[in-house]
Amino acid sequence: MGRPSTAEVKRRLVHASGSGMPLLYLLGLVEWRTLGYLFVFLAAVVSVLELLRLFGGLEWAVYDELTREYEQDNVAGYALYVYSQTAVALVFGPHIAVPGMLMLTIGDPISGLMGSAPVGELKSARTLAAMFAVCFALAAPFVIPVSGGVAGGLAAAAGAAGATLADGAKPVVAGYVIDDNLSIPPVACTAIAATLWLLT
Repeated sequence: MGRPSTAEVKRRLVHASGSGMPLLYLLGLVEWRTLGYLFVFLAAVVSVLELLRLFGGLEWAVYDELTREYEQDNVAGYALYVYSQTAVALVFGPHIAVPGMLMLTIGDPISGLMGSAPVGELKSARTLAAMFAVCFALAAPFVIPVSGGVAGGLAAAAGAAGATLADGAKPVVAGYVIDDNLSIPPVACTAIAATLWLLT
């Protein structure tokens, strides 16, 4: 495994900084409903920025640093990152949504620094195993206390497996790369919720 580039490390640090949003709720600084409103506002802001970048000629140096080549003519990963977290914040309760958010903001950067794969190919087994372990550790403290030992543990494992699957490969659909910034939170949260529904 090669050493990550400086640009890649910067992207991962910015990625991890998104943990500040759910942290506002975890620290009791905002209520869950308020956090949802904040995400909606943030989604509106990034939508305007993306419209300006894609169609209005907005060219900030930060885009060159933090976006990848395949994002130049498509909605960038940072916007998908906000959209996916906004969606789970509005659809799920905090014990399901927060783990999904943290799998994206913490699990994904760790996985990315360990190894990547070309678009359409699967990451290495070592990287997938690390992603699963990190995501399970992030989900368990939220899901198990609410749902009980066995059901909560299985739900946390299902969420971690969903996040690992979403992170492990970036499929291409109709020429568009399905970015894991978009897929990790909804896939993980849906897996947690479905498992809890089946078991409880």
